[in-house]
Amino acid sequence: MDTAMRARLQAHKDWISEELDICINFWLKNGMDHEHGGVYTCLDRKGEIYSTDKSVWMQGRCGWIFSYLCHLYGVKEEWLAASKSCIDFLEAHCINHSAGGRMYFTVTEDGQPLRQRRYCFSEAFYALANAEYYGVTGEKENLERARRAYDLYWDLNHGMADPTGLGPKTIPETRTGRAFGIPMIILNVTGVMLRVDPERKALYEERANQCVDEIFRYHVHPELKCVLENVAEDGTARLNYTEGRIVNPGHDIEGVWFLLEHAQRTGDKELVKKAAQIFDWAIEAGWDKEYGGLLYFTDCLGKPPEAYEHDMKLWWPHDEILIASLMLFRDTGDEKYLDWFEKTLDYCKVHFSDREYGEWYGYLRRDGLPTMPSTKGSTFKGPFHLPRMLSMVDQMLGQMLAE
Repeated sequence: MDTAMRARLQAHKDWISEELDICINFWLKNGMDHEHGGVYTCLDRKGEIYSTDKSVWMQGRCGWIFSYLCHLYGVKEEWLAASKSCIDFLEAHCINHSAGGRMYFTVTEDGQPLRQRRYCFSEAFYALANAEYYGVTGEKENLERARRAYDLYWDLNHGMADPTGLGPKTIPETRTGRAFGIPMIILNVTGVMLRVDPERKALYEERANQCVDEIFRYHVHPELKCVLENVAEDGTARLNYTEGRIVNPGHDIEGVWFLLEHAQRTGDKELVKKAAQIFDWAIEAGWDKEYGGLLYFTDCLGKPPEAYEHDMKLWWPHDEILIASLMLFRDTGDEKYLDWFEKTLDYCKVHFSDREYGEWYGYLRRDGLPTMPSTKGSTFKGPFHLPRMLSMVDQMLGQMLAE
């Protein structure tokens, strides 16, 4: 590595590391519920709570991130306590025991159930949190919880009847299909399970391979140069209605780095090439050539997307670009991916980062200005995508600089 490149990467690492500290301290100061346990995530720009209802996704995601930070940087009692608080809150309040252990989607601040959804991502994030906490502490109970939730998520998406009794979004006699998020998220969770639970290595490897196969067999459509969010059961593209044409570029790019992690575990160089192709399609389709930043939804045929927020710029897709582009630069050596990393980082510094109050704005208009009033957290935004990106990028840059 020449001197200029080293200086370039070091400057990025310095900014990322500082931003990580700011982000983590923002949530520890403003989000943790010291009375009921768990985390509040509906925070305004200054970190003040504007809704006390709690996202179950975010209890799991927060429980995971603080244990993951302990895994990466060494145990800090404040981090481990934050993780445990969220995991304990999940265990006490967020499981619907009358519905086969399915988990709620939202609860009140003291844990009374508010909403049950058909989607089972709450179970995935509960599994993530317990698995990572076990990896740090060795507490066997957390491993057993993680295994149960992981297996429940798998079974629910491979033929098991939903014990909640909630049916699919559409009348199945009229239309059934597959969603890209299902194999994508389980691939990510499986990677964590592989790392902390080697006893079931063979099972996790089998399921990871199946997830990769499902992604490419059903959702990747080279003829359209995209990954489709929703397809028929056999993977056929349904182009006569809007939901069948949805492309979520940020989701595709998040899937890219899940695939790259799998490729690194297995040594699959062809998978790296295929993941790079998905990134190239997604960034070409989604990057806003007028204002910069990544559009939230596009239509694979260039027709109008139905979602109102389709031309907004959200924080998390930009986090995924930063992870995936740096991984691709690491794994391919192609500097065009470093260029995308830097272009996206420059956009984020100008439009998302808020050094005055800390953390990132969650939701921008197409022109890059925050929606008003601006927020730092919501039911869907908490201490997850941003600190995950900052910690992973910090680690990757450190490894590159150490070579």
